[in-house]
Amino acid sequence: MAAAVPYPVAKKVADKGIAGVLLVALSPLFGVAGVAIGVDRALCRGDRGPILYRERRISRGREFDLLKFRTLRVTALERQREGEAHARLLESDPENLTWAGRVVLKPWYLDELPQLFNVLRGEMSLVGPRPWPHSMVQDQVASGLEYRNSVMPGWTGPVQIQKGIVDPAGYTELDLGYVEACRSWSGLRLTRYDLGILWRTAKVLARGEGLTY
Repeated sequence: MAAAVPYPVAKKVADKGIAGVLLVALSPLFGVAGVAIGVDRALCRGDRGPILYRERRISRGREFDLLKFRTLRVTALERQREGEAHARLLESDPENLTWAGRVVLKPWYLDELPQLFNVLRGEMSLVGPRPWPHSMVQDQVASGLEYRNSVMPGWTGPVQIQKGIVDPAGYTELDLGYVEACRSWSGLRLTRYDLGILWRTAKVLARGEGLTY
């Protein structure tokens, strides 16, 4: 397994501090998500089920439970119970999504808000490569890229702020560039860069350019 990339203390402190601030600042959005899910569960029997959804993902070579607001119907999740949980593969079909997931949560990425708790628990960073499930990480390792076993995944990252700008073929280079920054930059420089990514992420979220159908 690849050696863990040591994060500067400034990045660790910023992760926990900013995640805590965001949980307070974004509490109205948690409320919006909760109301949408509650209305959906009350009016649509087929959309009823747990509020939160957990997926096993990799962080520095270890599995953890990624938290999300559930956007998929329980029947869709049950169809792949025997396989590896990876909601993205099911979300491409709007028939699998709840009304709240399709209309409210996915367009503005509100389903990702609970991952701030993953950051506070030390399982994720605010900025980094997005977390992948075990099988996808293993496929990437087989191709010679082991960085997802050495870094914590991010709530957002350089790839996410390039939505619609950079060809997907260039996503790996963006991830590798960030991993190298974690290895070589000072804590202050890396923290400033992270803040810039968080700001640009906020602008992407405000445009509501999540999954659309």
